[in-house]
Amino acid sequence: MTTPQPYETLHFFGQDPWWLVLLKAVFCFAFLVLTVLVTIVWERKVVAWMQLRIGPNRHGPWGLLQSLADGVKLALKEDLVVKGADKVVYVLAPIVCAIPAFMAFAVIPFGPAGEEVSVFGTRTPLQLTDFPVALLYILATASIGIYGIVLAGWSSGSTYPLLGGLRSAAQMISYEIAMGLSFAAVFVYSGSMSTSEIVAHQQPKWFAVLLPVSFIVYVIAMVGETNRAPFDLPEAEGELVGGFNTEYSSLKFAMFMLAEYVNMVTVSAVASTLFLGGWRAPWPVSAFWEGANHGWLPMLWITLKIQLLVFFFIWLRGTLPRLRYDQFMKLGWKVLIPVSLVWLVLIASVRALRNEGYGFGEVVLYVGAPVGAILLLALVRDFLRKEKEPGPEQEAPGKGEFDPMAGGYPVPPLPGQVLPPVPRRPGRAPKQLQDALNGADHSEGS
Repeated sequence: MTTPQPYETLHFFGQDPWWLVLLKAVFCFAFLVLTVLVTIVWERKVVAWMQLRIGPNRHGPWGLLQSLADGVKLALKEDLVVKGADKVVYVLAPIVCAIPAFMAFAVIPFGPAGEEVSVFGTRTPLQLTDFPVALLYILATASIGIYGIVLAGWSSGSTYPLLGGLRSAAQMISYEIAMGLSFAAVFVYSGSMSTSEIVAHQQPKWFAVLLPVSFIVYVIAMVGETNRAPFDLPEAEGELVGGFNTEYSSLKFAMFMLAEYVNMVTVSAVASTLFLGGWRAPWPVSAFWEGANHGWLPMLWITLKIQLLVFFFIWLRGTLPRLRYDQFMKLGWKVLIPVSLVWLVLIASVRALRNEGYGFGEVVLYVGAPVGAILLLALVRDFLRKEKEPGPEQEAPGKGEFDPMAGGYPVPPLPGQVLPPVPRRPGRAPKQLQDALNGADHSEGS
């Protein structure tokens, strides 16, 4: 199969009548909302199954209408506005958080651009729109959604929501850089930022196989973007009561929950499009069924891929504990970003050599040899560092006991430092009573 030229599928877009564009937009909105309703019930069922307990089983058959019942319950709750809140920003924050989650879905292809389907007699591709910088559009809409969380935490006029909003801002710059670098690797390898073109280039192999590091980095980053466990730091209920949404109720609170689950579906669709072949049928099916990628069937394959990734979100929530705040920041800045930068340089080098006509063996030699030499030097450096490490008798400076009030205010101990023993006041009971109680305890113990 010949490799598609850059942007050769874009001429299929922009030809639809206004009513068909409106119909496609309504379909994207309805697809996301219905998928969210199913996902909420599915998450409760799967987590209940993992934890050996009963999930929703009252509203509707097998509890399938539980999500709808929760939506009605939230809509009927009293809508409260905190007295000290900035009311304009307080009301706009849930809207700013929810709308970008829907917007990113506009460039997700549900089918091939060339294999058009008929909608009321009009031939059209199974995609709302596409343009040469669709990947930048996805990154832009994803970054706008974070502002809703930050503004919600600030406008509430409360301490815990403010801490959740600040955590969200720090979390954003930790994972979005790595996410952008994983997008850049896909762009460099495919030569296009158009989502339909990226799917067209994933033949015969998906980019999850060709770019495994970018796929892993994006999967970690997309969990952080949706504020899901184990990266649900902005809404850590054990530390921040509820985080940025603590002071919200009724429909405004429901919009935050809707935005979270819509984001789950959207980032799963993006991962399917960029790394898992998009609308293409998986290999065992496409090997013996030639018509699997034609007509309306591609919608089935991308929907299944989205649901598998949503199950991955649910699996993480039922399996892993929440990371500490410093652990997530360390993961983003010291692991994801350096690994993504090195991987991007390797991918760019490989594509440059392939474009110059070098064979596979020469590419491996010119790219793999420097990487192997760097890894060898790193191993030798670590080995020499371990030999020079001080023994347990050589205590590092700063270790041992310390004064938590030395700076004028209490500070927690660093790793290796020990807090001084806490003084205990003597008991106020008379000595005779204490002796009697101690005697009673000894007699019971004997």
